[in-house]
Amino acid sequence: MSSASAAIPQPGRTKAFLRLVMIEHSVFALPFAYIASLTAMYETDRHIHWGRLLLVTVCMVGLRTFAMAVNRIIDREIDARNPRTAHRELVTGAMTVRHAWTGALIALVVFLGAAALLNPLCLALAPVAVIPMVVYPYGKRFTNFPQAILGLAQAMGPIGGWLAISGSWSWEAVILGLAVGVWIGGFDLIYACQDVEADREIGVLSVPARFGVPAAIWGARACHTVTTALFVWYALITGAGAFFWLGLVVVAGAFVYEHRIVRPHDLSRLNRAFFSVNGFIGIALFVCALLDLLLRGLTL
Repeated sequence: MSSASAAIPQPGRTKAFLRLVMIEHSVFALPFAYIASLTAMYETDRHIHWGRLLLVTVCMVGLRTFAMAVNRIIDREIDARNPRTAHRELVTGAMTVRHAWTGALIALVVFLGAAALLNPLCLALAPVAVIPMVVYPYGKRFTNFPQAILGLAQAMGPIGGWLAISGSWSWEAVILGLAVGVWIGGFDLIYACQDVEADREIGVLSVPARFGVPAAIWGARACHTVTTALFVWYALITGAGAFFWLGLVVVAGAFVYEHRIVRPHDLSRLNRAFFSVNGFIGIALFVCALLDLLLRGLTL
């Protein structure tokens, strides 16, 4: 086999790479990039530009894929020492580091290419979006608050989605981005609770490992309270209508449910809270936001 063909992931390697980066988790951040993009379209000319929306999708998936691959590569030794993550592809040998880097760099090129096709500002700011994605995996090595770095990284999605359409800075997008960042940082606090013992043994820094599970749960509740307030601020500043406000009621209800089923001394339903509830939140608010914009005059 030639060296050129060896550098291209084969079908089995591609499947392993998609498992490595958990491609299905794009559902958490992608809906909010769509909300920002569609709101920017509404404020610009009230028409949906499908080509730009496709490029936003490519940017989001490309950047997230790069970030997840880099995260797995950097954390592979930590993952090997944690029973929960010891089955990951770079630990078991289902994928080599070389092929993981190949997939990550392909994803990065796709992201940069799509950003270039959108507008010059998106391309110029693309490296800024990449930086926290690379810094985050190292966060657990030097700070007890790596979720703050994760939140900053996730806040880039809505901001980038708005920039992709308008080509100019938007404080509305910043508010939405902060809401998303605080939300994801909050539920990652909950997710980190399952690794407390392993993190303490390995020396990984986190809020649960340093301050305990109850502190992390209360921190997540505070984050989601702030998230709700930021969503309300975004609705007010963009003149959102009834459907969006209905979506916020649904989101608030989902937060209450999430924190009822995950308690400091009962993490048995943590995966339901992390995957099911948070996936539902993104999709529900996106559907309500889309209906609201269509009712207010956004045309297909």
